[in-house]
Amino acid sequence: MDFQAIRFELADGVATVTMNRPERLNAIDETMRHELRALADVCYADDAVRVVVFTGAGKAFSVGADLEIFERDWDTPAFRAQSRLLTNFFGDLEALEKPVLAAINGTCVGGGLELALACDLRIAAASARLGFPEANIGLIPGVGGCSRLVKLVGYGRAKELVLTGELISAEEARAIGLVNRVVPDAELGAAARQLAARLLARAPQALGLAKRVIRECVSADLAAGRTLEGLAQSILLKTRDHQEGVQAFRAKRPPRFEGR
Repeated sequence: MDFQAIRFELADGVATVTMNRPERLNAIDETMRHELRALADVCYADDAVRVVVFTGAGKAFSVGADLEIFERDWDTPAFRAQSRLLTNFFGDLEALEKPVLAAINGTCVGGGLELALACDLRIAAASARLGFPEANIGLIPGVGGCSRLVKLVGYGRAKELVLTGELISAEEARAIGLVNRVVPDAELGAAARQLAARLLARAPQALGLAKRVIRECVSADLAAGRTLEGLAQSILLKTRDHQEGVQAFRAKRPPRFEGR
């Protein structure tokens, strides 16, 4: 599929998605919204895609929605329909039974941070700055930011970030659990590739079901969560990859997982 506002590159099981409007600090315009939504179908349908990595071209991961979007005279239903493109896409990323990484370079705010929150793991360059400045223009994080943020960093921290609109450093983001790792700027790409390679070495079905179970456990009670874990384990127990994993462990060799 041909894209204009994003670049899609697939190599050795890793799909690298680069938001590609560097002259606008990768602001998310209507074209990018539609292309990201279409991208979800590609990631779901193509078995060659094993891991997905998001990053930004140039100096920013993404500054969020293009300000021009908010300068239009929207009627409310039309704006909600437009917003659903991103809301649904972020939901699809969470539901995708493949690991999704965010390699955060530079500024990552607003909708850009909402994209990163929808990913499974976040690696930030040391110079990255993250936050939700929507309060500065009389808005809130409106496509999953509030709901995902509070589950990730807790009630108090989420309110502080949203109400003040202040940006925080990569190290502070790591300290509160907003990102998983911080690396020197020059090492961001290599760190993302190394993590992707580690995930590629794992059994695909196990990773996919782990994502689903953990996602559901966020809102499930303990009994329901344990039931889900047991059901997922009973499925994985019958896979060829599980058998391969046991045999490889016995033979003291690396496993060769095929997703079956």
